[in-house]
Amino acid sequence: MGAYDPKGRDGYLTLAAAREKAASWSKQYQDGARDLRQHFAKVEADRLQASEDAHQQADKDKRAAATAEQQAELDRQRRLTVKQVFERWAATELAPHVGGDGKRIGRKDGGQYVREQFDRRVFGTLGEIAVMDVRKADIPAILDAVKAEGKLRTANMLLADLKQMFRFAAEREIIEHNPIELISKRKVGGKDIKRDRVLSNDELAALVKQLPNANLSKRTVLGLWLILATGCRIGELMGAVWADGKPQQPALQATVDAHNVAQKSGAVQLGFVDLHARTWYLPTTKNQRDHLIHLSDFAVKQFTELATLREADRVTVEPLAWVFPDSRGTGPVGIKSFGKQLADRQSSESARLQNRTKSVDALVLEGGRWTAHDLRRTASTLMSQLGISNDVINECENHIKQGMSGVYIQDRRESEQVKAFDALGQRLALLQGMADGSVTNVVAMQRSR
Repeated sequence: MGAYDPKGRDGYLTLAAAREKAASWSKQYQDGARDLRQHFAKVEADRLQASEDAHQQADKDKRAAATAEQQAELDRQRRLTVKQVFERWAATELAPHVGGDGKRIGRKDGGQYVREQFDRRVFGTLGEIAVMDVRKADIPAILDAVKAEGKLRTANMLLADLKQMFRFAAEREIIEHNPIELISKRKVGGKDIKRDRVLSNDELAALVKQLPNANLSKRTVLGLWLILATGCRIGELMGAVWADGKPQQPALQATVDAHNVAQKSGAVQLGFVDLHARTWYLPTTKNQRDHLIHLSDFAVKQFTELATLREADRVTVEPLAWVFPDSRGTGPVGIKSFGKQLADRQSSESARLQNRTKSVDALVLEGGRWTAHDLRRTASTLMSQLGISNDVINECENHIKQGMSGVYIQDRRESEQVKAFDALGQRLALLQGMADGSVTNVVAMQRSR
């Protein structure tokens, strides 16, 4: 029956408890339970089963509670507002950082331009609405308002950013699907048209004659010829610094980064011009790799003239590092400022702008309006006309190979680039000389491919 203990400690019986237990056994016997051991085993088995059932039910209840909590969290996330989703998207996708493969991720301006566009055009209407409640029909009105301003490209850019944000939300199951995936640029701002403007040899000859009378700064004129001579991007030209500024690279890079943020752009790229080595080295570029440009005699001539224009810092009196310094000498000239000088000189006389240049048509060419980037395209076209292979031209302009060849073929064709840049420089010098009359009786021969 059990061991005796006057105080009935755990596992022991008092006399009263023993009498009660004996009475219980007697009643069970009278009720027909002849094998008490078997009866007690069954009772114990029932107790253990009840305990196991209770344990399993507790686990089931715990899992159900966790599932309910997860569903509640998912529902809460799905009730995130458009502005809250934007903040998550901006922190994850727009903020610049380095990925696991070592490549930069995010927008160079940290998403500032996108934020300003959303603040101005999206949040006022949809900012506090739950993102899961946004419907396709909510978006056209926002885009139509941008189109009404005549800003078709801005409308397309806003659509692209909205799509990216909604895809971000769909991938994280904040929403079930992207409600605007099927809205096309064609129905918003129209299909983006890629420029293919290339200046002909006759237009380049005309440019030689027109530039001196265009009321442009000498730096700007030399810069235009450098784009033609090197095929550089306008942002790379603006970010050029002299080689003796190399020790200040971190500070110069910080200035470029701040400039890009202020200009809502990531286009300006720092690069070091070494006339002695005849190189222009860019540590990083739009394509997330470095780029070394060989300077031909023609390019060296332009940079040498720019060196004579080098100014001193107003505070330190040391020579400024920037090849194209802004008016304060604290950073590079803005891309928009450079481009505006060209645009303002390609208008009709009736379109004269107040407080701007009087030379409104000084740079008008037969083929129509042209931009600094069109000169970069012209440079590659001139190389092609000289018989230079496309793969070398692509390396000269720092284009990355697509597909498997870009993965397995890492040769940058440096020696061929040197020859290509030299040939391009010679062609430009010839065109310039023939146009200004300093070179006569020359027949330009196209090299065989």
